[in-house]
Amino acid sequence: MNLSPAELALQKALQETSITLTAQEEPRLLKLIARNLQPEQTEIPPATFNKLLCIVRRKDWAKHLNKQIQKENKHWIQSEDIAWAVSFIHDPSPNEESLQSALDQALHTRLRQSGKSANDAFQTLYTDLLDSGKPIIGSKSLRLMAQDVALAFNLEPDDTEHFIEDIIYQEQKQQQKDHEIHQKARDRKKDEIKKQREWEDSLVSFKEIPTLLHCSHKEVLRWIAENKIPVAQKIKKHGKDIWRFDPKEIKALRPQISNWRNGSPVKEKKNAFINLGDLNIKNKVLASVAAMDRFAGHFVTARSLKRRITIVTGPTNSGKSYTALKTMAESESGIALAPLRLLAHEFKEALNERDIATSLKTGEERQLIPNSKFLAATVEMCPMDNPVDVALIDEAQMLTDPDRGAAWTAAIMGVPARHVFVLGSPECIPIVKNIARLCDDPWEEISLQRKSVLQTASSPIRLNQLHAGDALIAFSRREVLDLRAILMQKGHRVAVIYGALSPEVRRAEAKRFNDGEAEILIATDAIGMGLNLSIKRVIFSTIYKFDGTSRRLLTSQEVKQIGGRAGRYGKHETGTVGLLAGAGDPDFIRRQLEAAPEKQKDLRPLVQPDSDIVQLIANEINSDSLFGVLTRLKRAVLRPDDPNYRLAPMEETFAIASALEGVQGLELKNRWTYSVCPVDDRDNGIQRLIRWAADHAAGKTVAAPSSGKLPNPSQASRQELERAEKRHKRLVAWRWLSLRFPDIYPDLESAEKTTRELNDWIESVLRQQRRKAEL
Repeated sequence: MNLSPAELALQKALQETSITLTAQEEPRLLKLIARNLQPEQTEIPPATFNKLLCIVRRKDWAKHLNKQIQKENKHWIQSEDIAWAVSFIHDPSPNEESLQSALDQALHTRLRQSGKSANDAFQTLYTDLLDSGKPIIGSKSLRLMAQDVALAFNLEPDDTEHFIEDIIYQEQKQQQKDHEIHQKARDRKKDEIKKQREWEDSLVSFKEIPTLLHCSHKEVLRWIAENKIPVAQKIKKHGKDIWRFDPKEIKALRPQISNWRNGSPVKEKKNAFINLGDLNIKNKVLASVAAMDRFAGHFVTARSLKRRITIVTGPTNSGKSYTALKTMAESESGIALAPLRLLAHEFKEALNERDIATSLKTGEERQLIPNSKFLAATVEMCPMDNPVDVALIDEAQMLTDPDRGAAWTAAIMGVPARHVFVLGSPECIPIVKNIARLCDDPWEEISLQRKSVLQTASSPIRLNQLHAGDALIAFSRREVLDLRAILMQKGHRVAVIYGALSPEVRRAEAKRFNDGEAEILIATDAIGMGLNLSIKRVIFSTIYKFDGTSRRLLTSQEVKQIGGRAGRYGKHETGTVGLLAGAGDPDFIRRQLEAAPEKQKDLRPLVQPDSDIVQLIANEINSDSLFGVLTRLKRAVLRPDDPNYRLAPMEETFAIASALEGVQGLELKNRWTYSVCPVDDRDNGIQRLIRWAADHAAGKTVAAPSSGKLPNPSQASRQELERAEKRHKRLVAWRWLSLRFPDIYPDLESAEKTTRELNDWIESVLRQQRRKAEL
């Protein structure tokens, strides 16, 4: 049997080195030798052989080191530390000491890059560890981690011991504080739940009211209809409405009975406004006090105007925004409300291009132009006081979103504009009409057609058939980055857009794609709103999406919203929507694009309280507990079968409110502000927020999160990119709070500078078009 040149070279090298290969190593090594041999060559230099054998054995070394750090519970050692360590081992048969030495060198190098001092590096390392979701480490592991940091910074033995002991002391102190806050929160929650149950147990039925008020049943019914008698709780039992009443409040009404009998009954209008500044309101139904079952009446300025609503619907690329902005530009004043900070910026720029000075207001930034009568803002920042001529509220299909839908309800009901343009897909029409009815506002509808042709691909599209102008859609960060790596290996220049990226980075990536610097865009459904993209074809890599609860098929609205980005008007006459080969039924995309608008099962708009309503309920139930207020709101203020409104789930708000119960010394209105701060509990967001709130309550300032020292973008791993994205999230929450509590969260300018540095670094990493080898 004739041996190949590579086999001959391997055989000679093994004889010279006396190295034994495993069955798995030999075929991999043969491939590498074959690539390195010159024509007619049958020998390989010893140094080259050793180098190639090290490449083959790196995975096994990495597995060995990974098992070792798992055994020692050193969660702070990252996969890139291991990858860096094994890449610098040049002995194909290293001993345990050599492997550990290489790992120590890699770890210490990273630690020195993560902070200016040992303490800074430790805090960055520890925060990253908590945000990664790794288990909270015990004192033994904490000591080892501090020791690694001390070794990285070459601290002297005495300084090392002092540093480690100080870290242990501070962490034990913090954990004790966290425990006390948690215990206090648990105890207060029990008390509030007990109070709620006692209150509910004290309620009486309708038939007992005549006895308590010394009146007839007929009079009771009339006075309830006139909102003179408060219904404390409305429940449905066996299909029947059951009203329950607070006997203390009922008895307090006795002195007013004679006046009620002598006066003529006046029925309140459905949306009559309760004066939220009057904190002495008594003997009202909690729902009326909070104005939740007559939510439209809460917005006194909007209700005082003669408003009209224009519902502008149409698919993507139909010119909805243009229609509304044109009318706004011709008016004296206006408000443009967007679902994303990025889109708010685009509205501001669109008005600026028409020589209209426009202010900007989002959750984490303010750009206020003196004397400007125009504002671009995110929906949650909608001002409710100063009347304007025209308002634009975009992406109204978000009304049904459980997390943010209540913000659209409040904006449409409360924006103080004489002419309100509500923009969205056709699915939003019924619920917007219902809101108009609740506001007693006249409405009209404008239906727009797509300006460029949209077609479906005739057959599935393979990866090797992608070309310039294509957008490949995935539904997770991991899938986006995996596809990016595959396409870069095939020689494509790629841009990416996904939810964890800041608006600034998304815009930079979009610009690279639009300018042709990147041929292909890989994105999640984050491209569905707020970006102008010059896409020829949208290609779905999957027809399934995990929505936080389950993995499900894409809805027709999702396919239309994302697929509609293909064929941007003015750039491409035709847009094509297709499916990646092997991703599912090829006809699925066509069926979803052609499907009729989905009918909403529940047309009641979602609502949630604001700070005024929270304070009023607190006064009414005599409690300073945010958890208690929200519990009463959920259980008694707005019943689930209310005919007009639905209470938003507010799950994260409840979670934060529950945790805040253990923080003493924080006013109720400030607790409410913290409870609606944008955080992600998957990144330890709530625990970090509670620590900040505890410092706030103690009168301490909260330093802005650090970006840490960032490695060269060309050498950054996927894990380092993810850490930078999480650090950016911390800064977003901190900046959001800084705008509301500037004395507690000072030096906003420095935090904004750090944010820009992180954005620039992340964008530089994404610009790298050569895939970094990762284990």
